[in-house]
Amino acid sequence: MQNGDISTVLEEEDVNIETEEGGWDLEDLDLPPDTDTPKTAPNARSSVFIAPNPGMPVSQIWVQKSSLAAEHAAAGNYDTAMRLLNRQLGIKNFSPLRPLFMDLHMGSHAYLRALSLSPVISLAVERGWSESASPNVRGPPALVFNFSQLEEKLSAGYKSTTSGKFSEALRHFLAILQTIPFIVVETRREVDEVKELIIIVKEYVLGLQMELKRKELTDNPARQQELAAYFTHCKLQLPHRRLALLNAMSVCFKAQNLSTAAHFARELLETNPTAETQAKKARQVLQAAEKNMRDVTPLNYDFRNPFVICGSTYTPIYRGQRDVTCPYCSTHFVPSQQGELCTVCDLAEVGADTSGLLCSPLQIR
Repeated sequence: MQNGDISTVLEEEDVNIETEEGGWDLEDLDLPPDTDTPKTAPNARSSVFIAPNPGMPVSQIWVQKSSLAAEHAAAGNYDTAMRLLNRQLGIKNFSPLRPLFMDLHMGSHAYLRALSLSPVISLAVERGWSESASPNVRGPPALVFNFSQLEEKLSAGYKSTTSGKFSEALRHFLAILQTIPFIVVETRREVDEVKELIIIVKEYVLGLQMELKRKELTDNPARQQELAAYFTHCKLQLPHRRLALLNAMSVCFKAQNLSTAAHFARELLETNPTAETQAKKARQVLQAAEKNMRDVTPLNYDFRNPFVICGSTYTPIYRGQRDVTCPYCSTHFVPSQQGELCTVCDLAEVGADTSGLLCSPLQIR
């Protein structure tokens, strides 16, 4: 017998079932004659709710639409952010950047709790959002760091340098240098300003590191004079350059290196110092040095031969000598520092091959 025949037999038996031995109680019910059983139409719609497709997460849209490391970090995609920073700037030490990664991600989201027992809802915060914006177009993430904040830190660093609080000033300048990779600007002029700020801050970090090192070397007067002399070759703001020249002049004069001290005195006077005390001291040093224009201690310093300063060994690299540079802050190093971590920015690999700073969507178009 086929399966189809079985079902047919069962249907027929269902109609002719007998109630032997008190079996199935299938007596007819006393129903009103007008009671009909409703029948379901074959094409009737189901009342079951089907949730719509949630779509792509906003954080994923941010990552797909951007090549800026700051926006990848804001989306919480730290791996791609680090790869971008490594490829663009040669950054390999991400320890100082960890708090910045966290701030970027937390700052680009709002967190709401609907009910006490319900989970927190994370909402993406877009940069430049307005009511007229299309609901189907996602803007870039809001970022907690901006260029004006760095300008405020720069002013604080200048103030600390003027006051002689070198450790405090160094912290300000390093914070700027380590925040710049996460700055996003909108115009070409601002891109140039960001690049210029890197150079400004790098010069102060290098100079302050040498000055702090000099203060530690109380038993090495020759090295103290060299570091004070190298500090004057950093590109500082004019008031700070005058202070560096005054410092180098004093250090060399006390060590009886009168010829070198006279050089710094002349350099100081050429800046036309506004403080009469600085000009008076420089003239006094020149007057004293003219009686005995010689140096007692030989120094590794030749101001007549242009040079840059190695950011690791704090020694001059004279024109024509080979050197390598940090791909991010552009600090110069002796060739033996190839592949080492930059001691100025504390982020990038010296001599790494990179594509360069990317801080604006305009650079991608």
